[in-house]
Amino acid sequence: MKKLLKMMKIYPLMKAFSRLLFVALGRFPANKRLVIFESFSGKQYSCNPRAIYEYLVEHNYNLEMIWSVEESHADLFRKKGIPTVRRFSLKWFYLMARARYWVTNSRMSLWIPKPSHTVYVQTWHGTPLKKLAGDMDEVHMPGTNTLSYKDNFYKEAAKWDYLISPNRYSTEIFERAFGFKKNMIESGYPRNDRLHLENDEKGIAALKAEYSIPTHQKVVLYAPTWRDDEFYQPGKYKHELKLDLDMLRREIGDDYVIVLRMHYLIAEQFDLSAYEGFVYDLSVGVDVNDLYLMSDVLITDYSSVFFDYANLRRPIIFFTYDLASYRDKLRGFYFDLEVEAPGPVVTTTAEVLKAIQTFENEGFGAFEEKYNDFYNTYCYLEGGSATKKVVDQIFVSEAK
Repeated sequence: MKKLLKMMKIYPLMKAFSRLLFVALGRFPANKRLVIFESFSGKQYSCNPRAIYEYLVEHNYNLEMIWSVEESHADLFRKKGIPTVRRFSLKWFYLMARARYWVTNSRMSLWIPKPSHTVYVQTWHGTPLKKLAGDMDEVHMPGTNTLSYKDNFYKEAAKWDYLISPNRYSTEIFERAFGFKKNMIESGYPRNDRLHLENDEKGIAALKAEYSIPTHQKVVLYAPTWRDDEFYQPGKYKHELKLDLDMLRREIGDDYVIVLRMHYLIAEQFDLSAYEGFVYDLSVGVDVNDLYLMSDVLITDYSSVFFDYANLRRPIIFFTYDLASYRDKLRGFYFDLEVEAPGPVVTTTAEVLKAIQTFENEGFGAFEEKYNDFYNTYCYLEGGSATKKVVDQIFVSEAK
């Protein structure tokens, strides 16, 4: 307890010192070619920042590009030969303070001041079903309260120079919920270009081989989100698997495998040794687009993954065992999921199983019209060119 109290006293001093250091280093001349990338607080090489980075590399832009990473996640970058800097190291402070561009998909720490010469590109990371920031009635996350959470979010969003939106629906929500008043790029998400450009049998077979997934079996991807009120500590959330893996293995284990993709905030390390050869946990160090491309069915709940996955026009099952609690207490939704979902909304594993078997035997059936409406509302901008639109608007126009 004494150690905790001591740390609580030290932490504000550390933030104040860090901010002063950042401001001081920001007085050095700006490096107009330097771009710092970060995905999910330095934990992944993924999402929209990855798509933008790879486009800039492929098209030989004259830029110095470095990824901000947590040391515990740096091996993946090193294996790929990607330049990195350790997050919050002295070199990181120096590079961040001098960079012309920051490109990230989640909020940075509020104490980090944005230099006047820096262009802050916030890509964000999903089309929203659950209410965001200023639209939330109550906040149940640890370490904050509703007023502080909203106020801090607004302060951070005020630093963003560009915000990427996947569709008109998201643009309207982002402007209101984030209080965003600067440059919105309504382009579709760069990360989803791959779902249109690499959706072929040869590429999918190569992905299965890379992740040791049997090529003769179909893949069910289970990608749930986190629950605001189930946590170990701020930033580390609990998750109990409600999916009955024994039932699924017994009924479809000859034809399917299950791939788990937990949200990056979920801290659980599941013991899946009893399901070897049937269940694969690919939650860490894997680009979720790889999982989308090699899966035949998606099971999710309230995660924004279903908006992205719909680009593939493959079956989606909504396993919402806590729908009333999540919708009415934790977050609230922007639309009625049970009415608009482009797939069955179910609450038990038996219903999940039935939905998988129905898709297998009958295709989309009753959901085909609803799926088409959903696609035309949320995926209409995404056909493989979103990254080019973003790069042209930011890096080409800013360079002029």
